[in-house]
Amino acid sequence: MTPHHVNPAQWQQNVGFAREACAQIFRDGGTPADAMKAFGLDASGALDWSIVVDRVAQSLAQTRPIKKAA
Repeated sequence: MTPHHVNPAQWQQNVGFAREACAQIFRDGGTPADAMKAFGLDASGALDWSIVVDRVAQSLAQTRPIKKAA
């Protein structure tokens, strides 16, 4: 799922980073809620890893501005 308000290339990069970060937390024995807390997101509700990756990618899209050439 790619949000319409995000550059598709940026979205794919955000998803890749979110997957990598969540995989590291999973390998270290963390839970999906731990991953949400690591990114400063609300960890309430039923979570699984696919939802966490999507929410982390969405938060990255909101906090990382698109860099423009000079």
